[in-house]
Amino acid sequence: METPDVQSEADSNDMQQAARMLADARRVLVITGAGMSADSGLPTYRGVGGLYDRDLTADGISIEEALSGDMFERDPSVSWKYIAEIERACRGALPNDGHRALAAMAPKFERFCVLTQNVDGFHKSAGSRDVIEMHGTIHQLKCTQCHWQATVEDYAALVTLPPACPDCGGVVRPDVVLFGEMLPERAVSQYEQALGEGFDLVMVVGTSAVFPYIAAPVQQAMMQRRATLEINPERTDISEYCGVCLRTSAAQALMTLARALTAQV
Repeated sequence: METPDVQSEADSNDMQQAARMLADARRVLVITGAGMSADSGLPTYRGVGGLYDRDLTADGISIEEALSGDMFERDPSVSWKYIAEIERACRGALPNDGHRALAAMAPKFERFCVLTQNVDGFHKSAGSRDVIEMHGTIHQLKCTQCHWQATVEDYAALVTLPPACPDCGGVVRPDVVLFGEMLPERAVSQYEQALGEGFDLVMVVGTSAVFPYIAAPVQQAMMQRRATLEINPERTDISEYCGVCLRTSAAQALMTLARALTAQV
């Protein structure tokens, strides 16, 4: 006599409940982190299979120090060394089925806002329009001295590191938030306005939600008895605040939910 697969049945029930959450929602906030792009083959700078599993970089400092705002001011060549290394490892990667699933879901809702910590730009490339890139994008460069800006597909086109501004000769940097820096005012303003308008479902995908501004909307939604959903292969600090937790990859879960949503509409 075969033993029932209790875990598979539980996973199926969770997926069905998550699909009902989406079907019942009108305004959705999706918060994404590094796990969202894992199915695109992008490594994270920490974690299993990441670029920086070791405690220190080759320069004998932590990756957080190497990629900090303070280090960029003191020695931009050190920061650029690791920025370029991360970009090189990610070069050629494309949005995955999870990004495309979110873009396909969006028109079915009154508001479908994606707040991402990722700097790869994949949400917009996949077709999502209501996107807040809280940490910027690695493909956008800006001068630290003047108003020069440019978009680059990959860093192979850069002649020197750190690059020099063609207008004033100042040091150029990616338009991303380095460790220890303030979040960009425009993104924060977009975020606060979105939260003020309210959501009836908060979905957290592929992030451990260690930043307070990421965890706060989930905790607030739980206290207001609004729907909360987590998609992450592993338990995180935010799991206890989520009504449903799908323990699978972002792409797999989002494709399943997108199909279910289409079938119900």
